[in-house]
Amino acid sequence: MIRELALKTRQRAIKRIRRKSPEELATSWCQEDLLYSGKGKAIFMILPTRGCSWALSESGGCTMCSYLSDSLLEDIKAEKLNKIFKDLISQYRIKEKTAIKIFISGSFLNPEEFPRESREFILEYLNEIDNIEEIIIESRPEYINKKILIECCNHIPNKILEVSIGLETADDYTRKYKINKGFTKEDFEKAIKAIKSLKRNFDIKSKAYILIKPILTSEREAIQDAINSAVYAEKIGVDRISFCPSTIHKGTVMEELWKRGSYKPPWIWSLIEIINNARKNLKIPTIMDTSGLGTPRGPYNCKKCNMKLKKLIIESNLTQKTIQPIKCNCYNRWAAEKELGDFTRSTNNIKYQVYG
Repeated sequence: MIRELALKTRQRAIKRIRRKSPEELATSWCQEDLLYSGKGKAIFMILPTRGCSWALSESGGCTMCSYLSDSLLEDIKAEKLNKIFKDLISQYRIKEKTAIKIFISGSFLNPEEFPRESREFILEYLNEIDNIEEIIIESRPEYINKKILIECCNHIPNKILEVSIGLETADDYTRKYKINKGFTKEDFEKAIKAIKSLKRNFDIKSKAYILIKPILTSEREAIQDAINSAVYAEKIGVDRISFCPSTIHKGTVMEELWKRGSYKPPWIWSLIEIINNARKNLKIPTIMDTSGLGTPRGPYNCKKCNMKLKKLIIESNLTQKTIQPIKCNCYNRWAAEKELGDFTRSTNNIKYQVYG
């Protein structure tokens, strides 16, 4: 059922995509970030590709993700991709310790999405820049194996390679029936095992993305699931965690439910509870993504405290210290929803739409 809905939603979204050139899709930015060695800079780089193979399949892809809308939907030649990468990286004078985060709206390790020639070119290019300490890539677990990891590490012997995986949740039922992720904990654990097996010979690490509040999840359930998932990830050997609060992407199942009033993103108070729990109980670094915070389609408290708490979360990401909540009238409304939300699953009335 969820796959049928995801596929229909995805097909409608693809028809509405305004096609862009590779140069229009490519972008980058730089900001403060927490590296394994401490505070530093991170250059975020989005490179154009055909898009996530899972999202392009008959599965319909993940219920919360619309990154396919920012993809080419067709192959791109390695030479073109390499030039775009060089144009982006040349914008920066890297004078302090820096991490490079490469996003391709899919799996960096899948040669059908990202040409092997470009993978090798980019890694070798970055290896020659002295102040780059970390190179962060993303991949689904099915493309992660010792052979391809060794190939990558051999191209960057002087850097940390971090492989980021969208675990989303430690609960297989939620991942399958609410997120439509397409893999199990067993698949994830095999990928982490492959990464761990190479640590003696290479500076390689793993990161797990954890989704906060999938569809069909109450506020209390969302908080507990994120906490449980973080504990699980640390237990099996993940090196770093990035919490990803839900935001409403266009052309997704999540947006369809949101439009009908049967879903809303998590409260920022919930993010505070999750991150403070992680600070107290986990030994590995944890980051809370702040994209979309305080916007109508993202985590939201009220206009009075949204931006104040966002700044506190960003500071906590850099210091890894707990957040001291500020006082605000909306706190009691959040507490009530957390307590009673299991009965309603939403604070809004569901809007029914009749299809002819």
